[in-house]
Amino acid sequence: MATTSFFEEKIEDHAGFDIKIDLEFGRSSYTSENLIYLKVDGNTVLLSPEVGRKLVEAMSRLGSYLGYDE
Repeated sequence: MATTSFFEEKIEDHAGFDIKIDLEFGRSSYTSENLIYLKVDGNTVLLSPEVGRKLVEAMSRLGSYLGYDE
């Protein structure tokens, strides 16, 4: 599976809870098309193009709402 990781980090809960997750996402050509993959705590899923678009649009809206795009 050819992959390109765009984000890989151990994320700690910012509110102070003792919770951590390993998060990675990027693109995969495991199938005949380029798809977004998500990997959380070692579990990987490939997103369909439709779900991938929804996720990207939602994250973009969230980033804008929080002012992270400024």
